Amino acid sequence: MTVTEHASLVALHQPDGWHGVLIQGPSGSGKSDLVLRALDIGFRLVADDRTLVWASGGHLYGRAPEALAGRLEARGLGILTLPALRYCRIRLWVSNGQPERLGPPAWITCQGVRVPTLLAPFLEASCATKLQHALWSLGAGAEGAYQGDLAAQIPPRSGGDSR
Repeated sequence: MTVTEHASLVALHQPDGWHGVLIQGPSGSGKSDLVLRALDIGFRLVADDRTLVWASGGHLYGRAPEALAGRLEARGLGILTLPALRYCRIRLWVSNGQPERLGPPAWITCQGVRVPTLLAPFLEASCATKLQHALWSLGAGAEGAYQGDLAAQIPPRSGGDSR
């Protein structure tokens, strides 16, 4: 079964293939703006604004509806035609919001498949780079390990200030 998510999908190439980040949020939340910044740092477009999502072999995948494939709406510029991947595996699910400094790992289940999820402020300048680092960390071990590894490497400090 395929469901349509109000989301964009970008992918980053890793040694074992393309790893996708599903960027979910309502219209006007900054999804396409984040996609443009992600493309500038090496991500590839898969889908903008609407993503068809399905499960296969215990993994979650996504692609653009045919009518939207290779297209991205940039407010103020109109519809851009860009090279795009036909589909990719979704390795990270991101929603717009302000994250905790170091919270417990979070997961979302879609089509019976658990995927790590993050809150990220889409319009924050460093958001695309944070997604890139999250995917690199996911490639180093089990899904969700990036948060556990991060928490394990940072000793607590009095006052709660970061280094």
